Parts: sequence; structure tokens; C-alpha cells
Amino acid sequence: MALSTRTAPFTRVLRKPLRIVAAIPAIYFILVVLLIWISFENPNFPQPEVFLAFLRRATPLLILAAGQLFVIVTGGFDLSVGSLITLTVLGGALLTDGNADRTPLAIVTLYLIGLGVGIFNGLVVSYLRVSSFITTLGMLIALKGAALLWSGGAPAGYLPDNFRVFGRQNLEGVPYLGKLPYAVIILVVYAIAATYLLHGTNFGKKALAVGDNPRAAALSGIAIPRIRIAVFVLSSLSAVTAGILLGGFAGVSMNVGDGYELEAIAAVVLGGAMLMGGKGSMPTAIAGALSLRALFTLLNLLGLPSPYRAAVQGLIIIGAAAYAAFRSQNES
Repeated sequence: MALSTRTAPFTRVLRKPLRIVAAIPAIYFILVVLLIWISFENPNFPQPEVFLAFLRRATPLLILAAGQLFVIVTGGFDLSVGSLITLTVLGGALLTDGNADRTPLAIVTLYLIGLGVGIFNGLVVSYLRVSSFITTLGMLIALKGAALLWSGGAPAGYLPDNFRVFGRQNLEGVPYLGKLPYAVIILVVYAIAATYLLHGTNFGKKALAVGDNPRAAALSGIAIPRIRIAVFVLSSLSAVTAGILLGGFAGVSMNVGDGYELEAIAAVVLGGAMLMGGKGSMPTAIAGALSLRALFTLLNLLGLPSPYRAAVQGLIIIGAAAYAAFRSQNES
């Protein structure tokens, strides 16, 4: 009895820190473990220059995942983003053809194309009642065909230096870091803006409400079609941004965007978003995307073949779908 009395205060002291740790999303622990493991495999990884290079390579996926989250929290999917990335890179090369003077107009044109794709996807899903999976799958095929038709079936033209600066160049003379990639600066600004939009505005609350219970959202006066069109626009504009960055450091390729749509979905669900909508966090979705990129980096360092990527993504999506179905059954 005396021993129990002595240990009770110690237990109470531990209880609060344990509750704090338990409240931290698991994805952050996964990310830390992966980064530490990579550091063991590559001792140079923690150095600012190497780590920032890793972040630069991860930035397109992180931005894409941020855009995808807006669609997923409303209960939809956007499978068209990978082909839109390819169209952005090929279109950028064709519109500029190496002429730096054409870059501003080319970038505006590409964002207008992305805007049009997002509006079209949103209109079809909202007013024709076609599932987002079928709509964006059709758009994926259509955009891929448009890219092939526009380029004549092979990469043509090339991207001028002022187009590639966003993905390739650095801000020089940064204290401690030395060089800071422009892509990382864009990522930080994008992440802050996306987080505020989803979690700090009425728009974000409405998007979550639409995914949680569309009928209740409609009865409360939320204009569901407008919300759905807006989230598809955000996803498409994110894909154009990712395409511009990828064109910067990957160059012109017919397959530059292949698979990015699945990586974005896997990253979002790895970050804890519910595939059926109504739940999602922007910081954890970005952490999920960074974890996925860290996992791919680790697989490369371990010498495992690239097909492991597809297997991992598939298992993540299947696991998330199974968890969502299990949770839905328990709540009903």
C-alpha cells in the first residue's frame, strides 16, 4: 500500500507527457525514423546542402499532395494531375522553344490550362453527377493524348533558363545554409498558404463539411458545386506548379508526370486523410508526402529495385481504404 502511494505521484507526472506524445500524429514519428535511417545509410544526408537537395526533389510531390488533399477531404479523387504535369512540361518547352522572352506568357498559359482542367473536372462531377474517379481518369487519358498530339509524339523544343530557374537555381549567400533552392522557398510559401486555406478559412471548413456529410452541408446552405469546382481547380493549379518545378530540374520528358497521381494519393492517406472525405490535415499530408519521398530515397540507398515503389504505394492505398471502411462500419 505504501509503495502504491509513493508511485502514484510519479504516475501522475508521466501521464501528461504520455498524453501529449499519444496526440502527435504517427506520420511525424515515421518521418523522423526514415530520416534517421537515411542518415545512417548516407552520413552526408544531414548536411544542409544535401538535405536541401532532398527537399528540392521532394517539393513537386509535396505541392501535389497539398492540392490533392483539398479534393480528398470533399470525398473525391483527382487522377488527372500526373498527365497535367506532363502536359505542363511539354507545353512549356513548345511554347517557349528556348526563348526566354516567351517564358512569362508560357507560364500564364499553362496556369490557364490548369484552371480550365480544374473547372471542367469540377463541373462534370458536380452537375453531371459522374464520379470523380471516372471523370479524372478520363481526363488523365485525354491530357496524355493532348500532350502526345501537341508534341507530335516526342519531346520537342527546350526550356529556357528563366523557366527552369524555379526548379534548378538557388538563392545564394543565405546564412548557415549557403544556398537555398527556390523550390524550397516556393514549398514553404505554398504549404503555409494551403494550411491556412484549409484550416483557417470558411472555405476549408465548408470543404471538410462537404466530405463529412454532403446532405447536411447542402441543408446548411453550403454551395456544394462551388466547393467541388474550387477544390479541383486548386488541385490542377498545384499540378501545374509541380510541373514547372519538375521541368526545372528534370528537363523535358514524355513520362515526367507518370505515377505522380498515385504518389499524391498515397502521400495524403499516409498523412491520415480519410479516403471517404471529411477528415484531413494539411501539415500531416505534407509530412506524408515527405515520408513517401524519404522512403523511396531509402529504398534506393538499400539497393532495392524500383518496382518496390509501386508495391509500397499500392499497400498504402489498400490499407487506407480498408481502415476507412472498417471505421465507417464501426461508426454506423
